[in-house]
Amino acid sequence: QTHRQMASGLSMPLGFKNATNGSILPAINAIKAATSPQTFLGISQEGIASAVSTNGNPHCHIILRGGEDGPNYETEHVKNVAKQLEDKQLQPAIMIDASHGNSQKKFKQQIPVVESICNQIVNDSCNIKGVMIESHLNEGNQKISENLKYGQSITDACLGWDDTLMCLQMLN
Repeated sequence: QTHRQMASGLSMPLGFKNATNGSILPAINAIKAATSPQTFLGISQEGIASAVSTNGNPHCHIILRGGEDGPNYETEHVKNVAKQLEDKQLQPAIMIDASHGNSQKKFKQQIPVVESICNQIVNDSCNIKGVMIESHLNEGNQKISENLKYGQSITDACLGWDDTLMCLQMLN
């Protein structure tokens, strides 16, 4: 709840991912809270505890990350989520995470996810506002050790530069 309240006062686009189990409702509720005016306990510019009031952040969007039931980036998922957002009087703004559950955590599977996103955009899916790609200079990932390879992730496995460039060219 605290993050939703603080998000309501930010003047920048902000995304909320669906739950790891795949549920969309927590993200929709977060967007509803963040786009609404909020008052909460905070710190004033003078460093004094005070009530902070916000106007709500109109620039929130949902991020589809996939979930336990599988990916959620395909056309029917995007249309369904856009309808759910509209039903709650929210902007049907959707970002798709090509990694995580949408790629079954197989970094090379981000490429077909991006291809699907491109096809949706070409076929007039105007609700897709952005794409997240796990990317680094070198593909894959590595464990933390004394001999770290420069330009390779130590967390999630990533696409390398060449595949990232190809994805960006497709999206362009």
